Amino acid sequence: MSCFTEENIWDFLQKSNKPIIIYGMGNGADKVLRLFEKYNIACRGVMASDDFVRGQSYKGFTVERLSYFEAKYNDFIVAITFGTQISEVMDNIRQIEKKHTVVVPNVPVFGSGIFDDEFLYVNKDKIKAAYSLLADERSKKVFENAVKFYYTGRLKYLWDCTDNKDEIFKNVLCLTAKENYLDLGAYRGDTIEELITQTGGYNSVIALEPDPKTYKKLCAYTNGKSRITTHQKTIWKNDTTIYFADKGGRNSTISSDGTLIAATTIDTLCKDFDVTYIKMDVEGAEKQALAGGINTLSCKMPKLNIAAYHTFEDLFDLILMIYAINPEYKFHLRHHPYIPLWDTNLYCI
Repeated sequence: MSCFTEENIWDFLQKSNKPIIIYGMGNGADKVLRLFEKYNIACRGVMASDDFVRGQSYKGFTVERLSYFEAKYNDFIVAITFGTQISEVMDNIRQIEKKHTVVVPNVPVFGSGIFDDEFLYVNKDKIKAAYSLLADERSKKVFENAVKFYYTGRLKYLWDCTDNKDEIFKNVLCLTAKENYLDLGAYRGDTIEELITQTGGYNSVIALEPDPKTYKKLCAYTNGKSRITTHQKTIWKNDTTIYFADKGGRNSTISSDGTLIAATTIDTLCKDFDVTYIKMDVEGAEKQALAGGINTLSCKMPKLNIAAYHTFEDLFDLILMIYAINPEYKFHLRHHPYIPLWDTNLYCI
């Protein structure tokens, strides 16, 4: 992977004399503003898309439209603090980028810390090792641009490593209508539907969704569909019960408190299930899930589709972990349309 000399996003923002406006509210903005306070970076305002501005306030700021700040300041920096895969919103950000400096101060979905010089130094050997294991040039390009995007916050790297899912399904996963599919983090059934759309069907499906409200929607989707077994469980490194923060959506996650829920393992689920394909998007518990699937990955070697963006380390740690379990796997990395680097997946065949 080639070196780069651009400034770290946090150093850039610290040194800048331009007003910094954050674009977005919510959990991501909360994390960014806490880091702004830690690094003595001043936030001069909060903006939202025109249709969402209704005179509301956030963190002591009145939320304004872009045009308000364009009238107030000659020049300023826009810091994106929310996630989106909505094409109209992403197109709007591209238009803003033509007129202003737009950056993304990356914060992990789970955990803390920042992707700075110290992070690169501590993890440089792992980053190099994971990069060397990637099976194709596009994967290496995605990996390199992902590292640069995390480090600099510059959207040009994100634009340069984005592909739609059709390419990876058609050219890499090569799934068929005969898959025995293990869906970990099945949500409302959207990834079962994705498989059906891509292949025309399946042989059998086991689907896990731990959130109770979402699980009901999953059951409603699968009702009347044959050869699908659903479980209101979470995936883990061993069979146990663990606390789960059931927030009624994609932010539901394993927690230090909350509701006790049954947890199981890939090896337990696949003991009598001839699995051929596993999708895993389990809100930061991917490493624990892999630890509970060593026998399955070693002996059955199913194709894998794993979320690789919940922590910064996921980008390289998941590759190295799977390689240690079964070095026969070939590793492909793709980022699909999303700001920031969410929906970045590791595909193993």
